[in-house]
Amino acid sequence: MTTLTDRPNAAVLVIDVQNGVVAGAHERDRVVANIGTVVAAARSEGVPVIWVQHSSENLVAETEAWQFVPELKRDESEALVPKTFPDSFEETDLESVLAADGIGRLFVTGAQTDECVRSTLHGAITRGYDVTLVADAHTTEDLSEYGAPTPDKVIAHTNLYWQYHRAPGRTAGVQEAAEVSFTS
Repeated sequence: MTTLTDRPNAAVLVIDVQNGVVAGAHERDRVVANIGTVVAAARSEGVPVIWVQHSSENLVAETEAWQFVPELKRDESEALVPKTFPDSFEETDLESVLAADGIGRLFVTGAQTDECVRSTLHGAITRGYDVTLVADAHTTEDLSEYGAPTPDKVIAHTNLYWQYHRAPGRTAGVQEAAEVSFTS
């Protein structure tokens, strides 16, 4: 269980599912639909959904590229965390949002697998959270021309190592979108 005392609740993080981030992403439509499945399940169970939105010189705030994809609609009551670094905790108010709701367990979805998703996974577990990666609800673009593995391999490898990742007093794990359980 989480090392964060008095934090029995779970939340879903939707990281950077923005037009300019996922436009060329691997299996974009399937992944976005799976994120929608997790968001709907969370809402139906009263689990908070937290939207993380990146901006940078290549992803300028208030542009079309910066907007969340149209298939996913953020409810105005759901927290929005702007960020400028890959780790969703770095120089953001994510920690205070989670603390206010007693959240000690996170379900991570989004993009890009090999940058912001991985950074946030590690940032969360090192800060004391239990962290579940939703295996079929994260994606990345093809960077193989720069020497990276193809996106399917990046995603598969991330799922593999996160399934077995551990830290003292914390758990990591992987679940499919259709099988996400916020209580187990």
